[in-house]
Amino acid sequence: MATTALKRKFDWERLTDEELLAMRLSDLPVRIEGTPLEERVRRLHFELDESGLRFRPHVWLSEEWFSPDGVPGFAIPFYLAHPRLMKLERRQMLEVEGGTERECLRIMRHEAGHAIDNAFLFRTRTRWRQLFGRFNAAYPDSYQPDPTSRDYVLHLGAWYAQAHPAEDFAETFAVWLATYESRWRRRYAGWGALAKLEYVARLMRDAAGRAPKNRRRDRVEELSGLRLTLGEHYRRKREHYSIEWPTDFDRDLLRVFPAAARRTESPTAAGFLRRRGRELVHAVARGTGLHHYTLAQLLAKVVERSRLLGLRVAGPEAEAHGGALVLLTVQAMKVVHTGYHRIPL
Repeated sequence: MATTALKRKFDWERLTDEELLAMRLSDLPVRIEGTPLEERVRRLHFELDESGLRFRPHVWLSEEWFSPDGVPGFAIPFYLAHPRLMKLERRQMLEVEGGTERECLRIMRHEAGHAIDNAFLFRTRTRWRQLFGRFNAAYPDSYQPDPTSRDYVLHLGAWYAQAHPAEDFAETFAVWLATYESRWRRRYAGWGALAKLEYVARLMRDAAGRAPKNRRRDRVEELSGLRLTLGEHYRRKREHYSIEWPTDFDRDLLRVFPAAARRTESPTAAGFLRRRGRELVHAVARGTGLHHYTLAQLLAKVVERSRLLGLRVAGPEAEAHGGALVLLTVQAMKVVHTGYHRIPL
């Protein structure tokens, strides 16, 4: 199907996944205006208004969520601009980051934290560095969070505030913006993160009513300039979230599906895991913050090992489900503690 024909009459419902994957990102006829994204941006601006800030981050469509260093705005992933692209994203990556209104606004508040820091250059202040660290510290490809730490707010998943000082500030700003002061004071009472929230609250009071120092309107890596195909985009994205999982989980696997359970009328462990896989992956992703695609790789390894060992479900499926959930969570947390958590693309 020629690109020119697609632009004349773009029938989203008739397009197959293969036809979409062959298209270039720049040829997607999508925009923010007239979509639910427009209303969510308006909601973000309203929250900033209510906080007394004159700041308005500009937004544009690109490959993924990001706020470029030095730009007081942020990019929104293209797939959120149309339901058909969200469906493709889920098929390719098993989840849609920002796919619900609630999750989308949470990410927007985080990105607005980066954007407002770019606008007012708060990072240059001594107290900012004392609380959050050096903004110009090297950005890691992955990070090793401490799930027990109370020095960071909890906003996005995967203990993301621990990834880098810039992310720590953005997460703290997002909590401040989304939550009444009485609530964040109560939620973080006794935490080291409380001092960061109090500092952000002071910064925003000082910034209230003031115009930003930096008013650049750059649109970095805007969708209209991206020539790679959707297929290339997803190959790169899957590579980013891929991992070689350890295979030393036989002992845990045999606790859930004992080797003695050989009755042919019992469901195979591999079949059971495939059948319940989506809900297991979703539950573990919610608890650990690992990407669904990454956890699907782990599940595939467990399924294959169960098949090779000839394992079967020994008792009630509810017990097997609970055991499988523990098994996948334990294996996932081992990776968390070795520093797997990937910085998003």
